[in-house]
Amino acid sequence: MKFNELPLNNKLLSAISDMGYVNPTPIQEKAIPIALQGEDVLGLAQTGTGKTASFMLPILEKLSKGPLKKVRALVIAPTRELAEQIHQSSISLSKHMRIKSVSIYGGVSKFGQVKTLKNGVEIIIACPGRLLDLIGDGVINLSTVEMLVLDEADTMCDMGFLPDVRRILKYLPKDLQILFFAATMPDEIKTLTDDILHNPHTVQIGRIEPAKTVAHYIYPINSITLKTNLLLEFLKITPTGKVIVFTRTKHRAKRLWDDLESAKLNVTVLQGNMSQNRRQQSITGFQKGKYDILVATDMASRGIDISEVSHVINFDMPSTTDDYIHRIGRTGRAENTGEAITFLLPQDKKLLYKIESLLGYKIPEQYIDNFDYQQTIVPKKKTTVKPESEKVRNNYRKPNKKFQYKK
Repeated sequence: MKFNELPLNNKLLSAISDMGYVNPTPIQEKAIPIALQGEDVLGLAQTGTGKTASFMLPILEKLSKGPLKKVRALVIAPTRELAEQIHQSSISLSKHMRIKSVSIYGGVSKFGQVKTLKNGVEIIIACPGRLLDLIGDGVINLSTVEMLVLDEADTMCDMGFLPDVRRILKYLPKDLQILFFAATMPDEIKTLTDDILHNPHTVQIGRIEPAKTVAHYIYPINSITLKTNLLLEFLKITPTGKVIVFTRTKHRAKRLWDDLESAKLNVTVLQGNMSQNRRQQSITGFQKGKYDILVATDMASRGIDISEVSHVINFDMPSTTDDYIHRIGRTGRAENTGEAITFLLPQDKKLLYKIESLLGYKIPEQYIDNFDYQQTIVPKKKTTVKPESEKVRNNYRKPNKKFQYKK
């Protein structure tokens, strides 16, 4: 199927063509025709499968007919970054139309958001907290909303936003169309879908598991103090594209960022204590190639959409299999190949068995030749970087000559 075979207006098709898209992804091919018929959709798919266009195209098609300058569609997202990315997608797809959207999230002044709302918009893309603030201020009226999208609903559940979502639902009409997307289905999400969806069509792309284009490897170690040196050695000998390194806490993310900067690597960090401007600088710098490595925590990284990530490295084992799926979903996107690397401590094996059960096979173990796995490193001391560290950087800065994406 091609996009021009879908019942979309010519202005939308022109914008899709301008963006270089010809064929819809599997989730788009299945979800868009159902949504265009006005039916509720329950979409189960991993990140990076094209979910945004699956709901933005039906929204824009519906809003192409009817009144302007009134809020007719609401998209709720868990993070500021995801809300902004959806907003940018809306701008690109509606470039030939008169439809306007606004992104609403905390961490920045309300002034610009309120001004845009008063000028009149048809689509609001919002995080739950700031949306409730502006509803309480009397700035937003949701009584005219015709379509509601809940994107990455499982992440909203993880972040404790479900009570806020239920509060928002009370301000919405009862007869609206709902498009609901998640990568996983914990019990709380299943309960929510049962409560709010009306005879939904379930669209699932494969099992809820990491993409088949991702190769998984385990690097066993016996001490947490070896992790930084193991990471430096891995980066020195491995040809890569963009790399995301996940830590379990924001404090460890900052320490690791400091260590990698000391090793003269082009690295940035994304963690919860950062201001919105600093977070956006990190994401934009990583997207545009200013930085080769992004050190991130799970919550801070939810919703970010970055292409051409060749490696995801679990510096710390995630807490759950769902977190593993979300992390690994950052690589192997759009049929590109990627690698998922996990540094495994003995106490992590219980979760490893669950991940292997999900994958359906045993993840192979890898060891780095000439790395001293018995070395003693004093904690809380600055990592000593060998003179070869400049070689680490030089090898790393030429990813395209060694690591080739396969489509």
